[in-house]
Parts: sequence; structure tokens; C-alpha cells
Amino acid sequence: MTTTSSTTSVSSNGAITVSGVGSGIDTSSIVTALVNASIEPKQTQITKQETSVNATLSGIGSLKSALSAFQTASAALNNTTTFMGLSATSSNESYVKATSDNTASAGTYTVAVTQVATASKVASQLFTSGAKSAIDAGTLTITQGSKSYNVTVGSGATLSSVRDSINASLTSSGISANIVTDSSGSRLVLTSTTTGAGSDISTSGIDALTIDGTKKLDTTDTTAAGYITAQPVDAQYSIDGLAMTSSSNTITSAVSGLSLTLTGKGTSDVTVSADSDTLKTSVQAFVDAYNTMMKVINAQTAVTATGATSSTSSSATTTAGALTGDATVRKLVAQIHDVLSKESTSSGTLSVLSQLGVGTDSSTGLLSLDDTKWTSAMNTQYGNVASLFTGKDGIITRMNSVLDSYTQTGGILATRQTSLNAQLSDLSDQQDALDRRQTTLTATLTAKYTAMDTLVAQLNSTSSSVLTTLNSLNTKSSS
Repeated sequence: MTTTSSTTSVSSNGAITVSGVGSGIDTSSIVTALVNASIEPKQTQITKQETSVNATLSGIGSLKSALSAFQTASAALNNTTTFMGLSATSSNESYVKATSDNTASAGTYTVAVTQVATASKVASQLFTSGAKSAIDAGTLTITQGSKSYNVTVGSGATLSSVRDSINASLTSSGISANIVTDSSGSRLVLTSTTTGAGSDISTSGIDALTIDGTKKLDTTDTTAAGYITAQPVDAQYSIDGLAMTSSSNTITSAVSGLSLTLTGKGTSDVTVSADSDTLKTSVQAFVDAYNTMMKVINAQTAVTATGATSSTSSSATTTAGALTGDATVRKLVAQIHDVLSKESTSSGTLSVLSQLGVGTDSSTGLLSLDDTKWTSAMNTQYGNVASLFTGKDGIITRMNSVLDSYTQTGGILATRQTSLNAQLSDLSDQQDALDRRQTTLTATLTAKYTAMDTLVAQLNSTSSSVLTTLNSLNTKSSS
């Protein structure tokens, strides 16, 4: 809104002159007062409406974000396997260790291990001078399966420096070197983290370090080299009697969602079942996500009372939230409560949240999980919890169905936002029109008062001239 101030000037002697030099009246202040009196009611109305619409628009935005956040959090729980948190246990981890992910199916599997996968371990010929034995310069090629690696052996190298070079170059490839020494001398020993048949290690390029990994080491021959104990083999095992082999002792594809680690020869029962701790964590996660959403709704609809203080005589006042009394929010809350209170027909004897110890605070609408009631419920309702929350008839799906109508593109809240933005645009147009009216009215009144003041100045001038003439005549007559 444009304001008009009085026109003033300061003379050299410090005197202040206001507009209205003819009449002596401050016409500028009069114009401003008249314009403000005409504009103020409409300006007050526009300002009040803009404040209200902006507050509602902000409240709708916060509400929409809260609903979407709940949907995101609950969507991660809306899967029976995820919600129950299946875990795998082995009856004997000396033979088999097991873990599961959320794609595993509950059940028991008998795993019999007849052979674990082994890695290649080979030794060079014996060096009687020990680890300090001199080694010819050259390129040592280490081959494992279809892969070959080259290690440069420089001039003046020793058996220990060759070991260090191999470790520096090939540790990341799973090949490492060491030196084994006894009273007869030292041998370079190479081993690998790669297991399974065909993973034999062989070396070439430097005669003294050449090893044929497919030949057994003859320890009675100081010039012999080869594998120690046995060549690498695949793991052999069976699951529920079905024979299988693997080049690795870690098996991830035999049973969907189940990872097995073979640790020794023997039989173990692997059981995949729901994890009660994870189940409770999932229920608590739902409660937390729901409460976060409801706290935002409560904040936007709360009425805060502010009482008079002892230091003032002000009366008690109340401050309403941006969405207090909003029909859309009232309907939303009613629908949310309906989902929570409606009995489920797909979870056996478990039909309502209260049976799990999940209660609602009557004043805040927030949920809480009672540990004692939960523990008691697990004795009879353990297998029904996931179906109460998940699936097409579960609480999460039904809740999201309600919230979708509010949060989706073109939904209830988006439509409200569009309407509120349209109101703001209309109020902006009204403000522009009011500003133009103020400018026009100011110009019109200023012109009228200026004309009046000019006329008064002319009359004053005429009056002064007449008086001067009369005074002159009276003077002559007296003489």
C-alpha cells in the first residue's frame, strides 16, 4: 500500500513551512488522513486474509510431508518376511554356519558335508642357505587356473625379498607367500584364498623357484617342488539328501535367501524361523512412524491457551493452529482411527492392536507398546502378528490406502493447495487494485486542496490590495 506524506520545507532561518500557504492549513496531512481512512478497511481485510491463507497453506504442506513420511516408513515394513525378520540357525556350527536375508522361507534343512573345499598350497625346492639364499634376477610368473601374475625379481634378490615382492604385488589377488625353515634349510611356500578343484598354483620363469602345482612335494628330495598334502578340491555336500558340489565353502545360491558356510565334515540341521526381537522392532517402528505423523497433525490443530501474567492485566488468550477445526483434517483423523480400531479377519485370533499391548493415548492419539503385554501376547499370538500388519488386508496397506487419497498427485491435499494458491493470487490482484485506487485518490484530493489553497491565496491577495487602497484614501482625507 502506498502512503502519502505532507510536503514540508525548511527555510534558512529554521522555520518549517507546510503545504497550504494560502490557507495556512496542512493540506498534505489532510489528504493522507482521508486516503488512509478510505483505504484502511479494505487493506485490513486483505492483510488478514493473506495471513490466514498462508498459514493454512503452510499447515497443509507440513501435513502432506508428514503423511508421505509415514507411508515411506511403513512401506519398508509391509512385507511378511521383512516384518518377521527371519533368522537362520545351525544345530552344529562345527560343520555348517548359516545366515538368512529377508527372501528366505521358513523351514528346516539337513546339510551333510562330506568334503570341504580346499585351497592350493605349494612349496619350492629347499634352499640350504635359508631365507638369505641368493635368487637369480628375472620375472617370476605365478599361474592359478586361467590367471597369471608376473613378479619382477631384481639383481641381488634373496628368498626373503622374493617373498616380500610377492606379498606386495599379489595379496589383493588372494595369493600370499611365506618361508618355512628347518635345520636343513628354507622353502618358499605359496598359498591362496581361492578354493576348489583346478585352483592349483604353479610358478615359472626362474629355475630355482619353478613349481608344478599338480605334483606332490617329495620332501626327501631337496630339489623337488610341488603341492603340500593334497591338491585343492571342491566341497561336497547334500541338502536334504540332494548331492551338490561347490568350489567355495561359502554357498549363497543353493537355497533362496540362505547363506551357508561349510566348516567341517559332518551333518547339521539348519532352521530358518522368525526372529522375535526383529518382530518387536518392526511393531515399534510402525508405532514410531505413526506417532511422528500424529505429532505433526496435533501441532497443526492444537489450541494453545495463554493466561494473564501477574505483571500485566492482560486477559487470557488462545492461539489456534493453522488447521484447527479444518474439516479435511477432521475427516483424515477419523479415517486413521477407523483403520486402527477396525478388527482384522486375516490374522487368526489376533484382531486388534490392543491384544499386542499397543494402546492409544486418548488425549494425544499417540500409540505406545507395553512390554509386559507384548511378552504375554507372544505366547499365543506370535505367528499372527505379521499378518495383522502386512499383506493386502493388513493395517499398513489399509492405512496407506486412506493416505493415498490425500498425498497422491491430484489428491485431496494437492487440490487444497491449488485452491489456496488461487486465493493468494486473487488477493494479490485485490492489493494491486487497492494500490491503484490509493494513488488515484491521493492525486485527486491533492489537486482539489491545492486548487482551494490557490483560491484562498488569491482572495487574500485581493483583500490585502483593497485594504491598502482604502487605507491610502483615509490618509489623504485626514490631511
